Amino acid sequence: MTDLLVDHAIEGKVALITGGAKNLGGLLAIDLAKHGAKAIAIHYHSDESRKEAELTKEAVEKAGSKALIFQADLSREKAVEDLFLSVKNAFGGIDIAINTVGRVLKKTILETTEAEFDTMSAVNSKSAFFFIKFAGKYLNDHGKICSIVTSLLGAYTPYYATYAGLKAPVEQFTRAASKEFADRGISVTAIGPGPMDTPFFYGQETPESVAYLKQGAALSPYSGSGLTEIEHVVPHVRLMVSEGWWMTGQTILINGGFTTK
Repeated sequence: MTDLLVDHAIEGKVALITGGAKNLGGLLAIDLAKHGAKAIAIHYHSDESRKEAELTKEAVEKAGSKALIFQADLSREKAVEDLFLSVKNAFGGIDIAINTVGRVLKKTILETTEAEFDTMSAVNSKSAFFFIKFAGKYLNDHGKICSIVTSLLGAYTPYYATYAGLKAPVEQFTRAASKEFADRGISVTAIGPGPMDTPFFYGQETPESVAYLKQGAALSPYSGSGLTEIEHVVPHVRLMVSEGWWMTGQTILINGGFTTK
């Protein structure tokens, strides 16, 4: 066990992190382990991410937590339920569920095809809905649910209609679920990072748009990349799944002053 910073609201808990193989999801898995989580379930989507999931598993175990990896296509309802059941059976219960899954498409409305819309809907809205549904069904009482959305929910911008537009329903899912699951003490929140310094971001952008976004946040001069770093986001997610549970039903934008609601 290394660099352990035990948080008594996380100590002994079991966490499931979808998209937990790399980037924000991977860092969250390691962070919760360092703060005393008993076990981490690391979900990944495709064979391409398996190696990264295995490396994250090793890092989680080095930090002192048990870890298992699970592959699933979360655009199918049965696969989402099977994932929750597999994790619950493996660890005896689930206390924390964090969904980091998402897909970006930067394209004008006029250029967007039906197939692209359907894919964006499946990844960003449908999978998020069923993640929240089965988290509400299978989490232990007083559990915590947190979904990663986007700070574009507070932006006035072109080109991201299917990304921001199909992440936007997650805010409403969060509000409804926070009311519906409240009788079991389950809190439900969403975190909307700004443009993050990960491969997830750069694949959609031009050098010109990257340069613009790197100076877009009020605190950009104090960020190494000028963008939101995954290290900026992790403490806020950790808070929401621990002592910050009283902030249920909220969507919080974490972006250094890039945009507000």
